[in-house]
Amino acid sequence: MFAAVEQDIRNSRTEGLVRILFMLMTALLVLPVLIILATLIYKGGPALSLSFLLEDPVNGMKEGGIFPALVGTIWLVAVALLFSVPLGVAAAIYLSEFAPDNWFTRAINLAIINLAGVPSIVHALFGVGAFVLFMDFGTSILAASLTLGIMTLPIVIVATRESLQAVPLAFREACWNMGATRWQTIRRVVLPNAVSGILTGVILEVSRTSGETAPIMFTGAAFFLPFLPQSVFDQTMALSLHLFVISTQVPGVPEELPYGVALVLIALVLLMNSLSIAFRIYVRGKKKW
Repeated sequence: MFAAVEQDIRNSRTEGLVRILFMLMTALLVLPVLIILATLIYKGGPALSLSFLLEDPVNGMKEGGIFPALVGTIWLVAVALLFSVPLGVAAAIYLSEFAPDNWFTRAINLAIINLAGVPSIVHALFGVGAFVLFMDFGTSILAASLTLGIMTLPIVIVATRESLQAVPLAFREACWNMGATRWQTIRRVVLPNAVSGILTGVILEVSRTSGETAPIMFTGAAFFLPFLPQSVFDQTMALSLHLFVISTQVPGVPEELPYGVALVLIALVLLMNSLSIAFRIYVRGKKKW
């Protein structure tokens, strides 16, 4: 009996140590994020104002605002989402619901995984060759957004496929037993129950496309433009490239300006992610399982 009690005490101590270890590891992951946010708020906060958000850069981008870059970033993210989300969801539906388990499907899955690990500069060169030159879109929002869409396509595919496979098989079997076709089952039952997982992929894509610099630098983003884009065939400024330029290429920039741009970029990403998360929570609240 005493041996059993002693064993329970040792197990309790071990569990406590493991819990503390995992808590410290979590803190080590969260702490750098908090430090970065605190630094940006402290150094970039003085630059924030309504005029900073709504005015154009002036005096060689040493003064003024970031309005063209802010609008351009929204353009790039929106067009990239319009391209990659429908294509990625369709590919995931095929791979999860229709494709047979053979060497060809496994090769496609391997290609998707490898595509996710390709450096962004390689995607940039692909975008120049495929969209700027071959398809003759020129350096434009369309070429830059398609490049971003190709780069983030694996994120959407993997997130959608995982969410589709998480829907219980019993849901499908119940529909098939009622005489529904495979597509009717997917459209009416599987997809509505997988929306929250699909939105997870969209959130990750928004975060990545907003902050990428290399793919847009060669395909559509401009150093400085005194006007807003009127269509997807125009060039545009972007917050990520603007931050890179004023931090490395423009001398005499006030210290708070780059930090202010970085703070706005993070705030924009957090805002778009928050809207997606709120919608995901709303969708999850309507689930019956």
